[in-house]
Amino acid sequence: MNATEARPEQVARALRDVARLGGFFALESAVPRAPRDPVRVDGGGLRDGFAARAQAVDERFATTERRVGVSVAHLGLAARLWSPVLACALVHGIVPAMGAAEWSGDTTDLRLTDPRGRLAAGLPSLAEALHAEVDGVLRDVESALTTKVAPGLLAGNSASALVGSAAQLLRIRPALRGPLTRLTRELLETGRLRGTGRITGPGLTFRRNSCCLLYRAPGGGKCGDCCLAG
Repeated sequence: MNATEARPEQVARALRDVARLGGFFALESAVPRAPRDPVRVDGGGLRDGFAARAQAVDERFATTERRVGVSVAHLGLAARLWSPVLACALVHGIVPAMGAAEWSGDTTDLRLTDPRGRLAAGLPSLAEALHAEVDGVLRDVESALTTKVAPGLLAGNSASALVGSAAQLLRIRPALRGPLTRLTRELLETGRLRGTGRITGPGLTFRRNSCCLLYRAPGGGKCGDCCLAG
């Protein structure tokens, strides 16, 4: 074990704790009983079932425009990745390895059956480490999409999910305002999140520069951070 590597039981304990925050912070985890081969950090477990989740969105909103379901499902997945990652990093100083994430059964919930991670204190850039974990999984899922969706829209989904997760964490843990706000702003200047939108208020309200396309579904409407909102 190197200096930045967290013990599996540390990661699992941190994930169980932040799961108590509720909502998208819940990420099922368990320390394996027996040693396993190293897990490929490529998001394949999520990629394989993503199309079914996107189709379920289309059916729920009664739309035949495939990119709507893809975008909305992608936004939901991003939120389920960002929420526990942010909370673990700021509450426990641990960056979980999200490449091992998979769907929990036929639901949209996620689980880590082989929890691994790194200690935030030993990393040169916490923002870059968090971005790499979440963006790596999202890009892998995106690489298998058969429906064309604009790259800027997908980047905007990730940014929207990031700030939405941060705002929810701020409401639950207001004492984290300082480090949480700084980290969120730094993340919005990292990788493809740069230029996706801006924070508009102290409660981490956000205005993105793209749209998730929900408004194109019958009765879908516009999200609060949408560039098309008034």
